[in-house]
Amino acid sequence: MTDIARSNLRGAFLALLAFALYATHDVGVKTLGQIYAPFQIIFFSVLFGFPLATVMLMRDATPGTLRPVHPWWTAMRTTATLFTGVAAFYAFSVLPLAQVYAFIFAAPLLITILSIPVLGEKVGIHRWAAVVIGLAGVLYVLRPGAEPLALGHIAGLTAALGSALASVIVRKIGRDERSAVLMLYPMMASFVAMGLVLPFVYRPMPAEHLGIVAMIAVLAFVAGLLVIAAYRRGDAAVVAPMQYSQILWAAGYGILFFDEVPDAQTLVGAGIIIASGLYIVLRETIRGGTSETPVLRTRSRAATISSPRISTLLRAQAARIPPGHEALAKAREEK
Repeated sequence: MTDIARSNLRGAFLALLAFALYATHDVGVKTLGQIYAPFQIIFFSVLFGFPLATVMLMRDATPGTLRPVHPWWTAMRTTATLFTGVAAFYAFSVLPLAQVYAFIFAAPLLITILSIPVLGEKVGIHRWAAVVIGLAGVLYVLRPGAEPLALGHIAGLTAALGSALASVIVRKIGRDERSAVLMLYPMMASFVAMGLVLPFVYRPMPAEHLGIVAMIAVLAFVAGLLVIAAYRRGDAAVVAPMQYSQILWAAGYGILFFDEVPDAQTLVGAGIIIASGLYIVLRETIRGGTSETPVLRTRSRAATISSPRISTLLRAQAARIPPGHEALAKAREEK
């Protein structure tokens, strides 16, 4: 086995481990979501997440202040991340895990569409066909006409759209903004916004539930570090598809903890969405070093408040690249 193959194998393994932790994180969200409003869960998850994010960002040697270079884009991304967090947490609370993942897996399709007006990129007929087929898979999961469209379905779609918008904006401004700005602004905005709503929805939380919230924050942080390690070792085209392993965890966790058995339509629709996403990754891999690879360049996990954007954390670690390795790190980051 070649060194590249071994490196990609390690990257894939680390990514699979990371997404297993993310799936466990989502089980915690769903467990608490059946008791508490998403605003309360987000407030305390951000509270527990601040020390972890601070430790990460204390090692960011990038010079500058916390004033954004692109204030309007930063404000738009912050708003998108805020809505994504609330929508995702609510969707996990009221929908089966597998169904929520089916909606979230549509994010690469939406990234491909949004990259046209936001990034000015061109999308060829092959990727357009994949987008159309993937969105048909979303409709198959929604089953319009067969079942009433519930608020949870809207929340799942909102989470996918908000995550895609936040990802594309990071791609647009990420080279100019400090990692601290990209990470702390959404956290601060969420902490303040959820804090304003909290008095109206607050329910006392016993110690074991606070422990689950702390677990949510820690799992998101550790999983983020594992995905960083995966991207450092493996090609993006190998690591990114590993996110789809979450559908297996969703099926297992759903049966084990929530008495949820994914129905055939959800699994078929998720399969269509996953196949479309994988095809887009394949097409972007073929393009290699060109700029027209918005999905591969925006990483893989939907950005919520408790799980910050992986590309943001990668930028925060970039300042610690050993001397002489800058070219290699840049090449890996561009994949």
